[in-house]
Amino acid sequence: MVLAPSNVSLRGLRTFCVAAKYENFTLAAEALFITPSAVSHQIKGLEQELGQQLFDRNNRDLTLSEAGRALYEEISPLIQQIGDVAAKYKTDGKRSVVRISVQPFFASEYFVPRLSEFNALHPEIDIQVGTSDESSEKHPADADLSIRLFQSPPKDLESYLLFPLRVSPAGSPAFKKSLKVKDNVIVSDFPMIVHESRPKAWAQWSAASGIELPASSKSTRLDSMIAVVRAAQRGIGAALVPVPIGELWFKEGSIVRLFDKDLIADVSYYLSCKPGAEDQAGVKALSGWIRENFADK
Repeated sequence: MVLAPSNVSLRGLRTFCVAAKYENFTLAAEALFITPSAVSHQIKGLEQELGQQLFDRNNRDLTLSEAGRALYEEISPLIQQIGDVAAKYKTDGKRSVVRISVQPFFASEYFVPRLSEFNALHPEIDIQVGTSDESSEKHPADADLSIRLFQSPPKDLESYLLFPLRVSPAGSPAFKKSLKVKDNVIVSDFPMIVHESRPKAWAQWSAASGIELPASSKSTRLDSMIAVVRAAQRGIGAALVPVPIGELWFKEGSIVRLFDKDLIADVSYYLSCKPGAEDQAGVKALSGWIRENFADK
């Protein structure tokens, strides 16, 4: 645990939280509407006040130190709470703010497009949507709710199963025209796009579907699902696209299903929150709406 002196700058702590979130002073400066040098100056001042180094600076890389990470985990929720209290007074106490962390592809293709429905039902609630690492099985410390992939219900959290991850082979319309299969063996050129978090997914799909992949195929590895789908859209290769999350792409026709056999992965989407979080009216309202509209019935 990192203890801050009682006279430590609140402004410095807020700047630190933003810099810690991005691990980048330039991005933090853009978020705070100040210069990168001002961010650096405030962080150095905070480090001097605390007597601890909060960031490891190696050439161009900037990462949180062990002390910095511990401080961020403790102080970030408190800074957010201060902001929420101030926001309530600015709006005469009539509005509430709910922070939800959603994995990027789920957020952009499935959650955000339907968020207007919730906003229409609850105009008094402001939603802050944050996206973070796709592979991490972790509920962010500064989030009221999160939608993330877990192999099993996360411990120490209130969790609701939404649906299992199901992926479908997909490619551009031109790619599908060139596809040739004989006796359940793909005999045409079949370059594959691989998400780095699931390097064995194509082999698992092959085993589950009974369709044999070519013995040697070019592969392209990407670290985000959005990049994977865009690569498939541009004809780079075949991709395993989450459904129903990717339905908008299929409806517009920029990618099409290559086979009618999907793979159900060993992970599922869960809606999670810390115990007691749903005591807040805004959190309870958003949680209930998500379960009603996104969970498998």
